[in-house]
Amino acid sequence: MNKPELAAVMPVFNEEEIIAAVVSKWTKEFERLGINYKFHIYDASTDKTSDILNKIGNKNIIVHKRPRLGHGPDLVYGYRENSDSEWIFQIDSDDEMGTEGFESLWKNKEKFDLLLGRRNRKNQPFTRQIISFISRLVIKVFYGNKVYDVNSPYRLMKSSGFKTLYMKLPDDLCIPNIVISGYASLKNLRVFETEVSHSQRKTGTVSIQKMKLLKIAFKSFLQAITFRFSINN
Repeated sequence: MNKPELAAVMPVFNEEEIIAAVVSKWTKEFERLGINYKFHIYDASTDKTSDILNKIGNKNIIVHKRPRLGHGPDLVYGYRENSDSEWIFQIDSDDEMGTEGFESLWKNKEKFDLLLGRRNRKNQPFTRQIISFISRLVIKVFYGNKVYDVNSPYRLMKSSGFKTLYMKLPDDLCIPNIVISGYASLKNLRVFETEVSHSQRKTGTVSIQKMKLLKIAFKSFLQAITFRFSINN
């Protein structure tokens, strides 16, 4: 069975108000661009999200029911599972970043290994701005400085450049995307970043509150530093 050109990876937790619209927008965009794709949704929801996803009649959408281990572990699992696809595209389910910027990434993919939608952070809560700043600093110091938005949840990755890394990532990695961005710098991979419109979520609630977010961020920084010294240059 031929592997799809693109595997889209989306973790989901309790997005019943918006998930149908988000999935519809992305499938339409992939089809508009003529992409051979599979859309892998990793769902740990406890609301009606799962029921809604299961009613979507699209053979390219594959819903994986997951225990609630967290966004990071779902990404690690999804990246590993789809590493045989030529490209992996990761996007979040909150609709904070729309489809408008994807075509630019896709059209430039042959020249790069990692293509990112860089978020405009003007409307981000102060706590998240601080975490983003520290994330950049940690990656710059311990890995390199090729990526600005190190935790962008809007990333197109060439599997051949990252497959070895995916297999080495710890199962419980809180924020794998910052490590992946760091790895791209460390290995001098070709990186493309373009600004993509970013807005605050309009539905549901943020599942991670401020203090828990800070704890996760601190843990992720330690994980990123520890992982750096576990891999060879």
